[in-house]
Amino acid sequence: MEEYRLYKNILCIDLKSFYASVECAISGLDPFKTPLVVADKSRGGGSIVLAVTPYLKTLGVPNRCRVYELPKNIDIIYRKPRMERYLEYSTKIIEIYLQFVSEDDLYVYSVDEVFLDVTEYLQYYKKTDYELAKTIMEEIYKQTKIYSTCGVGPNMLIAKLALDIESKHSPDFIAKWSYDDLPTKLWPIKPLSKMWGIGRNTERNLNALGIQKIGDIANYDVKKMKKKFGVIGEELYYHTHGIDMSLIQEKLRLKPASKSYGIGQTLFEDYYKPEIYQIIREMVDDVCRRMRVSKKKASTIHFALGYSKDVGGGFARQMQLSQPSSNESHVFQLCLKIMNKFYNDSPIRVVRIAATGLIDDRDYQVNLFEDIETVMKEKQVFHAVDEIKERFGKNSINRASSELKTSTIKARNEMIGGHNA
Repeated sequence: MEEYRLYKNILCIDLKSFYASVECAISGLDPFKTPLVVADKSRGGGSIVLAVTPYLKTLGVPNRCRVYELPKNIDIIYRKPRMERYLEYSTKIIEIYLQFVSEDDLYVYSVDEVFLDVTEYLQYYKKTDYELAKTIMEEIYKQTKIYSTCGVGPNMLIAKLALDIESKHSPDFIAKWSYDDLPTKLWPIKPLSKMWGIGRNTERNLNALGIQKIGDIANYDVKKMKKKFGVIGEELYYHTHGIDMSLIQEKLRLKPASKSYGIGQTLFEDYYKPEIYQIIREMVDDVCRRMRVSKKKASTIHFALGYSKDVGGGFARQMQLSQPSSNESHVFQLCLKIMNKFYNDSPIRVVRIAATGLIDDRDYQVNLFEDIETVMKEKQVFHAVDEIKERFGKNSINRASSELKTSTIKARNEMIGGHNA
């Protein structure tokens, strides 16, 4: 198994209770001593709590719950969610990371978590990976008053495991793991869902085989794992041995060598079917509009989902269109086809879509199963919408579904510039 091991210097940094910590930073409060939650209490007891401070976590309050589930014997401070402000802090902290590494060595996993490949920087800074992690975390606190935790490892997987399992209990919030640490630090872990990448459904299926702790997977016959669970079973086996061949420079980049049009967003709450369809539809609209404006059509669609940090993992796959197209319906249906094949019903936090294999948009060749009149009408409508957005801004015309609470298109357009093409 040695031939599969990577020996890099990877940092996985997570901002502690990010939304709640931002609210504490704004108010000059200590998140380790303040009972603050981010939730809109005015909506009633059923409102979702987006975040709680580390102080409340020590009292057993879960990070995600409903307002009515919060303890009644504590004088809780409520703050309404302010997503724009959280994005400002997130952007500021990403700028801090870029003071230490290049953009190519940074992978933003979520709004509050990143991976940094510091392998090529240690000699320059004359620091160990552990020392550099501490320096970066101190700089984050100095500039934003936000606390962070960090896992350090030879690849992304081990760094993430060190972060999730040990860093929060470390005095300086840093944990460094190597391959040799796995039998003592990872394998005894149970239940299985405590490990990144294992959801409740997978845990239940593994338990049915008598697999109760991570070490049971590590010592299971890999051929039987693959036969029972397919490629996912094989990946799980290798993950328990710390094998992760992905590099930050390759992870879910969706930036093929040929020119492409892509979009990605990190969602502020968990999405499932069918609500996620609306998000996908809105993103497909954006990608296809950009293709039409540039008079291009795509041959291949890349589609990726990243799951909630509580579950971990996700997938990134690509499929070819039956023929090159910039039509929303064609691209949307292909994204759903990929999703239906690889999605495992886990909570979704990241969506990425890219159109590649671009060619010039000349005459459209209708296939035998399409009505040419319908196709031409769709094309005219799309071009009319494109012209309106170009003249009056991206939010000048949207689908009616943009008025639903689950929609993100209006806020996203405002964040990235409503009058930018």
